[in-house]
Amino acid sequence: MKKENRKMAQERRAAERRRMEKKKKRNRILAVAVPIAVILLLIAVLIADSVRRSNSGNDNETAGSTSSEAAAVTPTEAPSLETDASLTVENGDTVNIDYVGSVDGTEFDGGSTDGMGTTLVIGSGSYIDDFEEQLIGSHPGNEVEVTVTFPEDYGVDDLNGREAVFDVTVNGIYK
Repeated sequence: MKKENRKMAQERRAAERRRMEKKKKRNRILAVAVPIAVILLLIAVLIADSVRRSNSGNDNETAGSTSSEAAAVTPTEAPSLETDASLTVENGDTVNIDYVGSVDGTEFDGGSTDGMGTTLVIGSGSYIDDFEEQLIGSHPGNEVEVTVTFPEDYGVDDLNGREAVFDVTVNGIYK
């Protein structure tokens, strides 16, 4: 009886080892297959997006399309930056500006676009009070001196409640 019990226990342990080996093998395969599947899916999405974008530019040139089909497809144009000096900045315009800010004649950290330009919607209230309003009436290419006072609770000790002067260049107006 002991030999039979021992033999059955050995068979159970052997079967358990085989199950564990199969599980390890499956986990190793999944550890490789899942990331590969995700990468392939991302590639497929990027390719599909690229094809969609290239086809959207060629919709009017599609073989066999009728004029009514071509008229139904109206691509939307991104606003372009207009630099015509005859344009005037008005409330609600989206402008591209560069600026350098200073307090008592000394430039301060974070007070400059470093010539990279930034987009601003006039009247949005996203800049310090009166900053945007002082740009109204200017033209692309103008340099405007904007004087503002930082709020007492601005959050930067060196700027709280201080008057600052920004030398602003209006690069253009988006139309």
